[in-house]
This record gives sequence, structure tokens and C-alpha cells, in this order.
Amino acid sequence: MMFRTALTASLALATWPALANDSTAELGTGGLILSRNDVIAMQSEDLFISREQVKVDYVFRNGSDADITTIVAFPMPKIAGGPDLNVALPGDASDNFLGFSVVSDGQAIEPQLEQKVFAVGLDITEQLKAHGISLNPFAQEVYGELEKLPDAIADDWRDRGFITLNEYDDGTGWKKERTPLWELRSTYWWRATFPAGKDVHVSHTYKPSVGGTAGLSFFYDGKFQGDYDDYKSRYCLDSGFENAVRRGAKANGDGFPPYSESRIDYVLTTGGNWALGSIGTFRLTIDKGDAKSIVSFCGTGVKKVGPTTFQMEAKDFYPERDIEILFLDTWSDEGGPQ
Repeated sequence: MMFRTALTASLALATWPALANDSTAELGTGGLILSRNDVIAMQSEDLFISREQVKVDYVFRNGSDADITTIVAFPMPKIAGGPDLNVALPGDASDNFLGFSVVSDGQAIEPQLEQKVFAVGLDITEQLKAHGISLNPFAQEVYGELEKLPDAIADDWRDRGFITLNEYDDGTGWKKERTPLWELRSTYWWRATFPAGKDVHVSHTYKPSVGGTAGLSFFYDGKFQGDYDDYKSRYCLDSGFENAVRRGAKANGDGFPPYSESRIDYVLTTGGNWALGSIGTFRLTIDKGDAKSIVSFCGTGVKKVGPTTFQMEAKDFYPERDIEILFLDTWSDEGGPQ
């Protein structure tokens, strides 16, 4: 049974400036996935999530009497191009845009990277490579590469839905820019050997994709409205959370709470390819970063373990839902989050 928990701290309220409701979307990212195996058990998973870092420490155990070699994978979030998309990429538009790294039993691993590109349901990876086009639709150089395409090929790709022609005025007149519409799917993977009857410690880290909204998308004009029902379900918002938002709006004096949103999605439900499908010991730690901020997420038996950290633990844990986290940060008099 999932209990609702909204974890708040005393708030230093400031005058909230007039803001556009600009928003960036978060990209859901998770942990490691093993190829289907009935003898390797996940003894424990220690998951730490903040807006600066996701770190996961695993202990796997091969319960058989023979060594097992299998594939371990880390799927990167899918990213798609388009003229109007606004998603939060943690780093630059390189292949490793999350800064993913992995260590096994104290030794750094250099995983292989597999990338595929899809448009209108078709794998067009080789077509892009054949014409020297970068696979990442967010890479800055991709626009110059598309401009160099022969017109006949560019027209064909437009007709087939691979690219579009984005028209805009940058202040110096109207521009036309060939823009990618394809989706990039990237996976880091490696072969790992799990010795018979032994524990294997694997750790990986990356910087999460953090979505955000200037202001609140679910509370305005003194009321919870808009997407609030969806937010309440996703983040298990409770009366404590609601009261904190109302206090902020009242103190601000104009019906608008002095908060901005940040959001993280962690995909927990896709990694159960191990013996029993459950995790022997699961621990989740979430760090909200600032003691004045508010954080809310769904969990059972969540405890505050530090000024900004909250934790839940479970035995024989089976992940039935992903982890979605909502952070609210107060605004300073200078017009930015504190």
C-alpha cells in the first residue's frame, strides 16, 4: 500500500515576481537492466536521487554453482527533435549527455554504446550515417549538416517525415531551417560475469534530467486547478503540501505562491530481470537540496534523516510504480529561486 507523504520545511517567503509560465520537460531515466536470468538475485539496491546526481549501488549474487556471463544495459532516455520541443538535457548534446559512469567491484567499466534513430516508426540510422548526419537531434552541428544536404534528398526526407522546415523571424528577417524530427534511442551496455556463489557490487552515477516550470502549473488565482488532479496522483500530494502552498499564496498577498517547480522521473519498474523479480533490500534517499524547499513523492514509511534528505527502506521490494518527485523552491527578491 502506498502512503501519501509531503515533506515540508519552514519557508522564508519573498515577493514573487511576475513570471512567464515557461516550462521544460523532464526525461524519465532509470537504472541497470540485466538480460533475463533466473539465478542472479539483486541482494540490495541503494538509490540516491537529487537534482544534481543520481547514484545507485547494487549488490548482485549468483545463486548457482556456475559462473554466469550476461549482458547488463543502461538505457538512456529517448530524445526527439522538433521545432517546438523544450526538454531538459543535463549536459551538452554529446552521446553521453547524462554523464553516465559505472564501476563494478571497484573497477571502472567502459561500456559500449548502441544508438538507433527512428522516424515515423522506421529505423533510419544508416540513412543518416550515409549522409554524414549526426544522430543526436539536439547536437548543434546537425543543423549545418542538414543544410548541406542536396535539395532532392532534403525534400524526400521532408516528405517522409524525417525532417521539417522550421520558419522563424530572428529579428533580421524570416529564416528557414531544416530541423530533425527523428528520435534517438541510446543504450550503454557491457558483458558482466557473476561468479558462482559470490556477491558483485556495481555502482553507477549520472546527472538526471530535471524538468521545471517558472511558477506553479497547478495553482493560480488562489486555487488548486489545472493539472492538480494529475499532480496529486503522480506525487502523492497531501494536506500538508496543500497548506504550505496556501500559506505561501497568502503571505505573498496576490494569490500566487512564490514557488517554482522542478521535477524528476526515475524509471524503477523496468529492471526486474533477476531471480524472484524482487529486491532483497531496497533503500531510497531523496535530497531536496535546500531546507526551505518542499519535496513530495510517493513512498511507504518515509523518514526525514537529515536537514534536506528523506529516506524509505523495504525488504523483498517489488517496484510497482516509477518514482516521480516534485520540488518547490521559493523565489528571492531578485527574481530567482533561492
